[in-house]
Amino acid sequence: MTRVHRSPFWAALLILAVLFAGPAAAKHRSGTLDTVGSDTMAGLMLRWGERLARQHPGMRVQLQASGSASAPPALTAGTTLLGPMSRPMTEAEHQAFVDRYGYPPREVVVARDALVVVVHRHNPLPSLSRPQLDAIFSETYRCGAAGGIVRWASLGLERPAGRIVLHGRNAVSGTHGLFRREALCGGRFRPSVSEHPGSAAVVAAVAEDPQAIGYAGLNHLTPSVRPVPLRDAEGVRRAPVPAAVRRGDYPLARDLRLYVNLPPGESLPAAERAFIELVLSAEGQAIVEELGFVSLPEAVLSRQRRQLGFEPR
Repeated sequence: MTRVHRSPFWAALLILAVLFAGPAAAKHRSGTLDTVGSDTMAGLMLRWGERLARQHPGMRVQLQASGSASAPPALTAGTTLLGPMSRPMTEAEHQAFVDRYGYPPREVVVARDALVVVVHRHNPLPSLSRPQLDAIFSETYRCGAAGGIVRWASLGLERPAGRIVLHGRNAVSGTHGLFRREALCGGRFRPSVSEHPGSAAVVAAVAEDPQAIGYAGLNHLTPSVRPVPLRDAEGVRRAPVPAAVRRGDYPLARDLRLYVNLPPGESLPAAERAFIELVLSAEGQAIVEELGFVSLPEAVLSRQRRQLGFEPR
């Protein structure tokens, strides 16, 4: 059986409720904005919500960060207009929304991120190929390995000795889905992978065990762990640095998205518009960088602002 570790912070409902009242509120946009979705993006949503509340003192923001898989059902049910996701919607999730509303959800890319393979800070592992990564974490070996890798000695290391201890994300997270798709070539995880509800918990577990390896979001790196470069098909090592993530050179890079319930030809409600305007602004993208994610090029931001009607085409 897969072992599941639960964090009291992320397993519970994450609520940000910011409400300032006063005479100045009438000069600003007001309303309540509810979002449901990615826990990877929880810190971003929190900071954007705090900044929005300072700009518009009558604005109330409520954030439920229970995993990317929770966003599509909430959008389809109409309990939220905004669904943050660290992976694309699946075909089934997309179709369920279309079946309900007759139009597709609007996708807004808000930042770039990457999944990082991490080991204990004293682990000298120089790099990993995709087949090796698959052989470590999966039981199906779809990426080309001849068999599994379960001991550090199989990777040419004298230390650490013994078996490799595996840590990863739980199945409701977009991080889990992306790693399974890209690093395991769609295969199955080993049952011995310890699942955690957040990337911070994965990093903490790896930091405590010299025999451990795990995967987590780029912004959760700490000095207690070391990111492992990944080798591409030509054998070139690709480190998870911002420039490589922005260019798409790093193989486990990804877009972070907001899915929006916006009928064709209609405008966003005031609260949702104010939030997305902030996210796609220079101020919003500065928050992306502050939290360890990778900001978007201005050309991408401008194109999306035009598509949403925030600036002239």
